[in-house]
Amino acid sequence: MKIIKRNGAEEAFDQGKISSAIRKANGTVEEKYRLTDLQIDRIAEAVILSCEQLNRTPTVEEIQDFVEDQIMAHGAFEVAKHYITYRYTRSLIRKSNTTDDRILSLIECNNEEAKQENANKNPIVNSTQRDYIAGEVSRDLTDRILLPQDIVKAHEEGIIHFHDSDYYAQHMHNCDLVNLEDMLQNGTVITGTLIERPHSFSTACNIATQIIAQVASNQYGGQSVSLTHLAPFVQVSREKIHKSVMEEMETIHMKVSEDIINELTEKRLREEIRRGIQTIQYQVVTLLTTNGQAPFVTVFMYLGEAKNEQERNDLAMIIEETLEQRYQGVKNEKGVWVTPAFPKLIYVLEEDNIHEDSKYWYLTKLAAKCTARRLVPDYISEKKMLELKIDKNGEGHCYPCMGCRSFLTPYVDENNQPKYYGRFNQGVVTINLVDVALSSGGSKEKFWQIFDERLDLCYRALMCRHNRLKGTLSDAAPILWQYGACARLEKGEPIDKLLYGGYSTISLGYAGLYECVKYMTGKSHTDPEATPFALEVMEYMNAACRKWKAKHNIDFSLYGTPLESTTYKFAKCLQRRFGVIPGVTDKGYVTNSYHVHVTEPINAFDKLEFEAQFQRLSPGGAISYVEVPDMQNNLDAVLEIMKFIYNNILYAELNTKSDYCQICGYDGEISIVEESGKLIWKCPQCGNTNQDKMNVARRTCGYIGTQFWNQGRTQEIRERVLHL
Repeated sequence: MKIIKRNGAEEAFDQGKISSAIRKANGTVEEKYRLTDLQIDRIAEAVILSCEQLNRTPTVEEIQDFVEDQIMAHGAFEVAKHYITYRYTRSLIRKSNTTDDRILSLIECNNEEAKQENANKNPIVNSTQRDYIAGEVSRDLTDRILLPQDIVKAHEEGIIHFHDSDYYAQHMHNCDLVNLEDMLQNGTVITGTLIERPHSFSTACNIATQIIAQVASNQYGGQSVSLTHLAPFVQVSREKIHKSVMEEMETIHMKVSEDIINELTEKRLREEIRRGIQTIQYQVVTLLTTNGQAPFVTVFMYLGEAKNEQERNDLAMIIEETLEQRYQGVKNEKGVWVTPAFPKLIYVLEEDNIHEDSKYWYLTKLAAKCTARRLVPDYISEKKMLELKIDKNGEGHCYPCMGCRSFLTPYVDENNQPKYYGRFNQGVVTINLVDVALSSGGSKEKFWQIFDERLDLCYRALMCRHNRLKGTLSDAAPILWQYGACARLEKGEPIDKLLYGGYSTISLGYAGLYECVKYMTGKSHTDPEATPFALEVMEYMNAACRKWKAKHNIDFSLYGTPLESTTYKFAKCLQRRFGVIPGVTDKGYVTNSYHVHVTEPINAFDKLEFEAQFQRLSPGGAISYVEVPDMQNNLDAVLEIMKFIYNNILYAELNTKSDYCQICGYDGEISIVEESGKLIWKCPQCGNTNQDKMNVARRTCGYIGTQFWNQGRTQEIRERVLHL
């Protein structure tokens, strides 16, 4: 068995240290109050048993809590008092050098929390370490100086989660919907260099990747770009290639028909589109931003955005090439085609591609084939978006999320025109709904009272995020605020006007609706008797957002949080405060947002239909998924799910597996097994457990993770049941 130390480093469990600590406290009290050697041994054994029952790696603090409980259970209250005093004294000493310890453990690559914090960041490489080290300093400043102490305390105790506190010291925001159209059509500036309107499709793709890298280095969340904004440059290249072919024919004095010239033009154009899309795919997966990771970028594929029929057909060619290349994958260090994490792809299901007799049905079939092998694209229903995303003029709109799931709310600009590209999210604070329920002791009256208190805590934390951005000058991130990604402000101009009136959003996240309802009603929220309470909780949070919005003219929006490392943190905090409660706190993870619990048997169609009602109540963003086996030989079933998504839910994805063992070449599912009290990944064919010698791709929380996960998330992945 292993333990996680306070600085995040992992080390082997040493029973002798428990006995030694008890004996030290034992020796400080009068003999008549002392424990016997036999009692000390029994306490140590009981502590070990409690640790094993957690089914995960315990922390030092948890072990010490177990020791305290066992000493008191033996009636040795004087010993317990001295043990508690010793712990408190040591904690005061540690506060002076916690940040130093964490930074040193990062540099030495033995910080287990850092290793597992982000499923797409490799903590061993220097660039990632530099980001993490800067993050530790930022987090320290945030906790000591920048945030009110009650918010810091609530965050530490897992009552709320103040997301991305490692970036809070800087004036940075969360997600973006990049206005690639403006930047390509009107030019932009990158690191002081003027980038004019491109004269070919391939150049446009190259510029797009540079924009993506620059944006990623100036914010900390996801970003989305639309392939539609590249489509006009297909015609630019077509005309350029056509002229070139004509000149070639004239040079060799060959007379050919216009049909032949057009045929040659289209053939060369296809090749240029192939190269352009390859540029995007390979640059995105090989770029390292200042965050020490590949850009968290989503590529949006929506035929309905095209301005005319020619552009629509050209966009279809781009989408087709994008799907073909993603289906192929990228080569790993062994030269084997594997599944990359980015870019994330979103394919819009619409009337022109969802029926077998639709013009673009061939693209939908290709998307299904790609999903079955590479986990993407994910799917947005144009039909449901037009129903749910309605602006003040009563018009519905279809547009992409900003990253993995954060959606903007409908917005009409000063010219009464809908606007989505160029907008952003200010930040997220998440409420732990499980903690609200457990703190109430099951009393409905107390539940709503505590809920109000916790929502007020989130509101004040969100206002801290908002006020941190107020006064930020456009010079802080020129690519965002001056050169078109989000705006075209003047140098030295504050970004304040973009923080109000709905131009940007700010998100109240929520987690653990299933466990909350389970504790308060004794039933899963899928039970018809418990569903009304779950919906009431959702409505209550939306009402709070509306109240805050009316007060400040800031677009507060409810957001289904994609917990990654926080799912484990919340679980540990709940167990520490409330113990292990069957069905509620007995896992190493808390359920994401409104999702059906991963262990609950339910078929794919029922799950999507059930979760659709909660997605509607998460206007700031949400995504649903169905867990499926290998579907590469059952594409008809994939297409049926896609049709169901189109008719029933706004945004959904299919989770499958895509693994490869570099030792033996096994390309089936890499297993999760338990060894020495820890969950590890193991090749079922050769027994390889070296994560550096395997490629594993799993959907983590809206996007694909490839750098492995903490123990809580790993347990959640292992326990997922199939929905098909």
